This record gives sequence, C-alpha cells and structure tokens, in this order.
Amino acid sequence: MNRRDLLRASTAIGATGMGLAGATAAAAPATAATTTTASSPAPARDGRPLRVHVVMFDGVEELDFAAPYEVFSAAGFFTDRPVEVRYVTSSRPGSVQAAYGTRVPVDHGWAPGEADVIVVPGGGYARREEPGVWAEIRRGTLIRALREAPRPGLTVSALCTGVMLLSAAGLTRGRPCTTHHKARPDLEAQGGVLKNARVVDDRDLVTAAGVTSGLELALWLVRRELGADTATSVEAMLEHEARGTVWSR
Repeated sequence: MNRRDLLRASTAIGATGMGLAGATAAAAPATAATTTTASSPAPARDGRPLRVHVVMFDGVEELDFAAPYEVFSAAGFFTDRPVEVRYVTSSRPGSVQAAYGTRVPVDHGWAPGEADVIVVPGGGYARREEPGVWAEIRRGTLIRALREAPRPGLTVSALCTGVMLLSAAGLTRGRPCTTHHKARPDLEAQGGVLKNARVVDDRDLVTAAGVTSGLELALWLVRRELGADTATSVEAMLEHEARGTVWSR
C-alpha cells in the first residue's frame, strides 16, 4: 500500500468511527431517519467489480473529473464489492492538459465494453476556439465513440457541459436531462427534455448540472450501485453532504 492509499484508508477508518460514535450517541432520536436513509448494499453481481471510466480530453475542467474520481475511489473503502476507477481517452493514451493547466496522465484507451459506468466531464464550453467541449465536438472522435458506446448494462453519465458531448452524440434527444445553467438553452434546442434538478437519472442515462454537481452525480451513482450505507460513509469521509434534487424514474 503506498502512502496515498494509507492516508486514504486512515481517513476512511476515522470517518467510519465518527459515524458509529454519532449513531451511538443519538440512537434513540435517530431511529426514523435511519429507517429512511439507510438500505442494504446493492447486489455485488457475482463479485464482479464496479468499473468506472472517467473520460478525459484536453481542456477538461479539473473539478469535473476529479470529484467523481475521488467519490468512486473512496467508495471502495466502504463496500465489499471491488471498485475500479480509471481515466480513459478516445485518443491515444498519454496525457491531457486540463482547463487550468493541470497535466494528467491517461493510461487507458477507449473501452466501453469494459465499463459499468462512463462519466463524461465538461470544460471549455465558453471558449469555443480553445481546447474543451467545442473542440471535441468539431474533432468528432469522442462524439462517435460516445454514440456507439451504449449497450445493456452500461450507464452513460455526464456532468456540466460534458452533457453537451452526449447531446452532440444524440444520446440526450427526447430524454430527461440537465447540464450547466449556461448550456441549458442549447441542450433543450438540441432535443433534450430539461428537468429542474441537480441530478437526472433516466436509468442508463444520468446527467448532472454544473461543476460541483459532479460530487452529487457520483454520490447518487454510488448510492444506486453500492447502496445507501456506502454513499453516506463516503459523504462522511469527504465531509460533504449531497445537496439538490435528484429526478429519477
């Protein structure tokens, strides 16, 4: 175990301990809340890992990709089901330069057949001539890859203006969805059925609003795939409470 994993594990143990202490101190008055918020973990699907692919491209917003990566990675501490999270690219593996200059190595190529969840971040939507969503739409490689990705058992998700990449691929047309508030008119004009929610869950298509909603997107998917106990444990570890409305079928 490397130093980063050791620190994460220590934090996870601490968060679990605090949760248990709080539950013991307030056991009597918290009974009703516990009944409504906790549930048994989702089935482990014969022990197979939950495989999450976070899509990377030049100009991607740092928080858009880092927040979901963190949430899904942390979830592995609180579930018996293995969780595998990787950055992937529709281009040749190498590195990408994010919106604020961060260089991120991306070791894995496009392989939606090896994923249970794909997460598409946004970035650069306001800067049409620079790297980001518009450049990826013009280039077309990622758009074609996304268009061909859907299959039974795969959840395609996106947040912020990453939803506009799904829109360009035709995946949001006629379906409930949301995106960053400044891109909502474009999403609706392209056939998306806008919902006034922070996260919109239409089964195999899950979308979320702008930037920080990547936390809510990932926490919702962790709750859906791994159970409420895992999601609330991750919230305690990150000291973040999921906020906003989740629209789901």
